[in-house]
Amino acid sequence: MFDTETDLSDRLFQDFDFSHGAVAAVSGGSDSTALLILLKRHLDRTLPAARLLAVTIDHDLRPSSAAEAQAVARLCAEHGIAHRTLVWSGRKPSTGLPAAAREARYRLLAEAAEAEGIRAVVTGHTADDQAETVLMRQAREAEARDEDPRDGRGLAGMAPATLYDWRVWIARPLLGTRRAALREMLKRRGIGWTEDPTNVDRRFERPRLRISLTGGDGEARFMEAIAKAGQAAAERESLGRRAAALIGAFASQPASGLVRLDGDFVNGEDSEAAVYAFRILLATVGGVPFLVDEARCRALFVRLRSGTLCATLSRTVVEARRAGIFLHREGRNLPAVPAEEQVLWDGRRRITLSDRPSGLVIAPAGPAAAKRFTAKGDVPASLLRKALAAEPALWQGGERLDFAGRDAAPPATAIVPAVSPFARFLPSFDLRPAAAVAALIGAPPLPPSPFSGHDRDGAWAKA
Repeated sequence: MFDTETDLSDRLFQDFDFSHGAVAAVSGGSDSTALLILLKRHLDRTLPAARLLAVTIDHDLRPSSAAEAQAVARLCAEHGIAHRTLVWSGRKPSTGLPAAAREARYRLLAEAAEAEGIRAVVTGHTADDQAETVLMRQAREAEARDEDPRDGRGLAGMAPATLYDWRVWIARPLLGTRRAALREMLKRRGIGWTEDPTNVDRRFERPRLRISLTGGDGEARFMEAIAKAGQAAAERESLGRRAAALIGAFASQPASGLVRLDGDFVNGEDSEAAVYAFRILLATVGGVPFLVDEARCRALFVRLRSGTLCATLSRTVVEARRAGIFLHREGRNLPAVPAEEQVLWDGRRRITLSDRPSGLVIAPAGPAAAKRFTAKGDVPASLLRKALAAEPALWQGGERLDFAGRDAAPPATAIVPAVSPFARFLPSFDLRPAAAVAALIGAPPLPPSPFSGHDRDGAWAKA
């Protein structure tokens, strides 16, 4: 089941397409160092022209971090690998530091990949990391099920690949490999690594769990967690395929910001997939980064079967009428933000401007602007106008300007919808429903899959 032999082979990378090169995230620890050496060997054998760039993120949190980055640079020089150190500069948050560091790390890695024209960042997460992740999420779920926005889907653990910011793939080829095997390989090659002191710091959750897995029942707990992850991943992918099919069959977008569901959406046999699709659509229309609470969503879903209603959940207004079930962003708490070159507005729209005059603000168009729109087909005019009133517009000095560049307003180079719950991190488990929603609302298509030669590749395109 796992790669535990000392002679690790190219099959670690056979599922991934590195023809456009790879950025290897290398901290200097055993896992990322082994990843770098194995990936270098694989590319030399199979894709000698592919570019490999090692990137070390110096989080600037420990006095030794700069020296550790320099050690990685020396290792790369010895093996003929290009290397770059990127520093997370600036003030660090007093709370939520691990999450902030993770966000900064992926942002810097993605920027490095894009600068080199590389499609994939590769990390050294192992089977041991996977087991720890599943056990931590299982513990959180047991303690506070109602408060965990990831719900049971999180028990699938880390995905083989994750799309970051809808633009760069984070690939994890070592999820089926034990850390001990990687360290043994490095020892045989005479390659050292750095031991991060935070990995044994009991103030943090993961180190505490990692230490606990070294006990007498540690191996049994490990195997149980990995089995649970595999089962949960298969169930999550199956649910996603079915939800994507329902979205494709029953959902439409009569106007920007307005989604219509056919009445049959709530009356089908596969209510589990329908509720999941409904959760994704509610989060997308409302512009929230997490899926709507499952219990609350299911209760609203059941109510929709009984006839007309109007309710609000997760910033989304749900109106059931004769013409269908309509979803649109509620009119409250819409942001007004200073215009910048790139803005993710309200979690729903990615806006890129070619210029930024002073005093320019992005805010909702408002009811007055929406009045000029008339009904389309059987879509009630009132719903159309509510949805369009919540769409973004440019404002300057209290005057609404036109995104098309009328008057003195600068033209917007792009205004595109975002699939809110997957806009920042899209696990490969969820490719099909994410692609289905992207097609529905007119979001950009997913970039080419990092997988090659098997069913994962292109699966989202068939959703």
